[in-house]
Amino acid sequence: MGQDMDGKIALIEAGGTKFIVAVGDDARKIHARTRIETTHPEKTIAAAIEWLQQQGSDYAAVGIASFGPLDLDPASPKWGHITRTTKPHWSDTDVAGPFARELGCAVGIDTDVNGAALAEWTWGAGQGVNSALYLTVGTGIGGGAVVGGRLVRGLSHPEMGHIRVPRHPGDTYFAGHCPFHGDCLEGLACGPSIIARWGASLSDLAADHPGHDIIAWYLAQAVQSFQAIFEPARIIMGGGVMATPGLIQRVKTHAAEGGAGYFAGDPAEIIVPPALGEDSGLLGALALVCDRPSEPE
Repeated sequence: MGQDMDGKIALIEAGGTKFIVAVGDDARKIHARTRIETTHPEKTIAAAIEWLQQQGSDYAAVGIASFGPLDLDPASPKWGHITRTTKPHWSDTDVAGPFARELGCAVGIDTDVNGAALAEWTWGAGQGVNSALYLTVGTGIGGGAVVGGRLVRGLSHPEMGHIRVPRHPGDTYFAGHCPFHGDCLEGLACGPSIIARWGASLSDLAADHPGHDIIAWYLAQAVQSFQAIFEPARIIMGGGVMATPGLIQRVKTHAAEGGAGYFAGDPAEIIVPPALGEDSGLLGALALVCDRPSEPE
């Protein structure tokens, strides 16, 4: 899969809070990196390009794993743009174009979760299986899936955080945090929704607080939906909320109980944490570039 890259590769993990910008290579070595706060698009993107230019000019490609939503239609004049986002000032921002123009090389771009899914399938927790789903639970919730070595796409990239889930019987009064859908999965189980309800992050709540079980239950509902849709061999769950001690085991337990033995995959075996650690975002950007770079305009 992918293409061989000679020379250094610019890698961008473009998040809603920060951009991690790095220089790497196709041997998965990160030679230098920096952090740039995500402020106004023109300022943030210009700072990223300036730093990369300070590292040299002979880039073979640029890989961008970005928050979204993104326009990923190669025929669209808005290819490589963030579309409608809750991040102030960033709707309709051209992310890919400035890097292609200023660095003069091919660009591969996709969502951060698609990048993570591809990287985990290639080098991490999804190695050796035909299908893997990566779900991140943090400031938002998003997911990407790889089947047969290819990312799953339709008219656009998946928006797994915005599926509908049943309401937990102990959580019927919270309206939900999502500005578009209210009580979708993201609106009920992302980090800000937890703080909006209980005034603290999940990891800061007392061990016996009911919030732990409520959030695990919602995530288990999502697991069951994803199993019903395409039975992934691995469901890799990452993000800041998933770092809460005991949460992944609670999700496994609820998913097994709710699935009632119907699905082929045993949640105790298929639900796993990411394997790539703090470099998963940058390796996601690398995986995207190796998978399908596009020529600069």
